[in-house]
Amino acid sequence: MSEAEPRPAFAPGSHSITAYGQGAFAFAGMRHAGSILATPNGVRPIEATSADDLAKGALTPLLAECAENPGSIEFVIVGTGARMTPIPKAVRAALAQTGLRFEAMATGPALRMYNVMQAEGRHVAAALIAAP
Repeated sequence: MSEAEPRPAFAPGSHSITAYGQGAFAFAGMRHAGSILATPNGVRPIEATSADDLAKGALTPLLAECAENPGSIEFVIVGTGARMTPIPKAVRAALAQTGLRFEAMATGPALRMYNVMQAEGRHVAAALIAAP
């Protein structure tokens, strides 16, 4: 698989995040160390350790899913790590260009918000940067 291709989901389907901490997340009966992207199509790893990394292609699978299935995602929650940090301008522009509404916050509150919206059946995705 080339670098330009999105990684396949390793937990297909929509899943709540059941635990997080020490740089890892738990979902779908498994644990993953590192940052994740959760969409209606699945949960997959992303290469991101800071909000700045999101501008380097970490959100490519999200943008591809939106293009393939218009309306499948309406809101994106970005967990920026242990503390809230601004989303890079290029990321904000890419999300806005696809018509997505988004909010950034520290990862803990972001995954709680994602879980509530996901449980309500909303068309939500989350890019969650692992926090130590």
